[in-house]
Amino acid sequence: MDERSLEILEFPAIRARLAELTTFGPARRIAEALVPSADPVVVARGLDETDQARALRAERPEVGIGGAVDIGPAIERAARGGRLEPTQFLGIAETLDAAARLATQLADDRRPLLRDLARRLHALPALRATLARSFDPTGELLDTASPRLGALRAAVRVAYERLRRRLDSLVASELGSALQEPIVTVRNGRYVVPIRAEARGRVRGIVHDASSSGQTLFVEPLVVVELGNAWREAQAAEAEEVERILDELSALVGAHAPLLRETLDALATLDFWLAKARLAEVLEAVRPEPSPDGSLELRAARHPGLGPTAVPIDVRLGGEFSALVVTGPNTGGKTVALRTIGLLALMHQAGLHVPAAIGTRLPVFRDVFADIGDEQSIAQSLSTFSGHLRRIITIVERAGPGSLVLLDELGAGTDPTEGSALAQAILDHLLAAGALVAATTHSAELKVYAHTTPGVRNAAVEFDLETLRPTYHLSIGLPGGSQAFAIAERLGLPPAIVEAARSRLTEDERAFEATLARIREAERETAAALEAARRAEDRAVEALRVAEEERRRARAEREATLAAARAEAEAVLARLRAELEAARRALERETLTVPRIDARLARAEAALAALPAAARPEAEVSWRVGDWARSRSGGWEGRVVAVDRARRRARLESEGKRVSVDLAELVQSPAPRSPAEGGSGSERGAIRAGTNRSRLGLERVRRVASSLDLRGARVEEAVAALERYLEDAALAGLAQVTIVHGLGTGALRDAVRATATAHPLVAAVRGGGPNEGGDGVTIVAL
Repeated sequence: MDERSLEILEFPAIRARLAELTTFGPARRIAEALVPSADPVVVARGLDETDQARALRAERPEVGIGGAVDIGPAIERAARGGRLEPTQFLGIAETLDAAARLATQLADDRRPLLRDLARRLHALPALRATLARSFDPTGELLDTASPRLGALRAAVRVAYERLRRRLDSLVASELGSALQEPIVTVRNGRYVVPIRAEARGRVRGIVHDASSSGQTLFVEPLVVVELGNAWREAQAAEAEEVERILDELSALVGAHAPLLRETLDALATLDFWLAKARLAEVLEAVRPEPSPDGSLELRAARHPGLGPTAVPIDVRLGGEFSALVVTGPNTGGKTVALRTIGLLALMHQAGLHVPAAIGTRLPVFRDVFADIGDEQSIAQSLSTFSGHLRRIITIVERAGPGSLVLLDELGAGTDPTEGSALAQAILDHLLAAGALVAATTHSAELKVYAHTTPGVRNAAVEFDLETLRPTYHLSIGLPGGSQAFAIAERLGLPPAIVEAARSRLTEDERAFEATLARIREAERETAAALEAARRAEDRAVEALRVAEEERRRARAEREATLAAARAEAEAVLARLRAELEAARRALERETLTVPRIDARLARAEAALAALPAAARPEAEVSWRVGDWARSRSGGWEGRVVAVDRARRRARLESEGKRVSVDLAELVQSPAPRSPAEGGSGSERGAIRAGTNRSRLGLERVRRVASSLDLRGARVEEAVAALERYLEDAALAGLAQVTIVHGLGTGALRDAVRATATAHPLVAAVRGGGPNEGGDGVTIVAL
């Protein structure tokens, strides 16, 4: 990636934020060295790392590197044969403890990258046990560090106690008036007593020091010299053993250097991944979707450096157009839009999530180039235009297919006409080279160029003329105005001067600006209407969701009620069975009398009558083609068109669909009523007369349709269904019915017509007319 562009687009600031979110040195160094990659495999791997680290933090926020420290220098020193300090051993022990905990936490993780990382964590239990046995929490060597160390320290303590007791005895009695003070002190590592200078001859010993006044001499009495020597020798032996132990432990660490390096690297890697996850959470970022066609689409994208005040922008680039010319007033957000596009592309290619909405798509660019800001340099005798041009020359030489080029104020800093022509030529060259380009400008000629050139599109940053503040929204399709006259008026420039300036515009320029203003107003109205439609659609979707939820809840409540009723029925039936068993036993004993039998029957009938309707035992139905049924759990309701008794399944025709349902799931359902199914006047009179046949006929009229659809049924099933249907139709008082059997091979049609002709309730049989379904139906007069 172009290093200068990384600086211009503020990628180092993102690296610094990421480094601040790490918890120890090695991970911080990884973050500080992060650079975007142009390799799609590397980019995808980096995004996977961030994904899995975010998922880990969401599920187990306590997981981390714990008390691990940077043991890299200690590992390298031990590997070269150097002696480590006790504090370095403590750091190694703490890091191994953290690695052991983390390896246990990640060992069974379902995320592959984290699981693989756990395999690179080496707990080294033997080394951990040795260090735990050798040092206390403050870094002091324990007596258990070696078999000899405890005995040597005991010898030091014994020698010290002998020396102190003898010195205390001398001070207390034997030296008496020769002492300047009755104390024991240390000079040059030897225990001495302060003797008055004039009493020097009375005390035999070695002078180790004198006071500044010369009045006091610090003398080691000869009687304690041997005891002092013994103490110093014991100390030397202890120090020698301590050095030997440290050398031995250092060699042990050096022998494990490769595994320690791998463990440290794994800990740093995980901490770096977790830092990427924390940054994504802070920025409320998402993983961009891949873009196989190389186009770019940012949705609600926010510049990460602007914080919560950033206004989201939507940007498209690639596909229909490869260059975007952004215009609008100063401070309107043109440059921020360019920086947002570039920085989010770099973050994506560094394996970071980007602050944008779901649906954002980003390709993997071969390179990202930016020319933004003032390139003026007094030291190099470069004007603003020259500085920009040098940068653009570099970009033009290197840009090609798969490049993203961002140019701020293209063509500015020189004669407007020549600058505009140069800008158009640069854009033509970059388009021909296959790059994606976004450029900002104030040039009216570039607005026209973007409008008339294939593959180039205008875009504008919006400005609120009432408040004189930019809205920072980016709209694609129309150029923006610089709003110089409007801003000048609002700021108080005399109206006469503003009008004089407007009069200097050509008629074409005034007409162009007026047309743009009308189009922008129409687009605002259209956008408002679309937003209202979107809100209405959202409300409708929510209403459908609520209705579906209510339907599911009602079904669940119905099933629960049914289950409870069935349980109650089972309990009643169990009691009835017990009653029957008791009655049977009484009969066997010949003790059951008629009154007792009547009483038990009354109790049984009362128990059955008390059952809820839903709990009444249902007799098993022998389903046949033509029956109407409903599925308890699926909610399907329709006509039975096929029955597979071997597999105990039936096929229902419901709302134009055919579904396979378990026979045990089916319950009987009334056939749908037809508007014509009302019965004749004579039947109504008979019904009023109250005859049984009339009441039965009324019930049949309510249930029998004027047609029977036999399509899809086997011949024997169809014949049985037809016979039942003709009986029901005749009893319902229907004068004529239609049998739908379809064309097919003709076998079903012939069977239908033969059965109908032979039926005693049938008066006449004929094929359907042109308007009745043709030869695919049979009309039966009853």
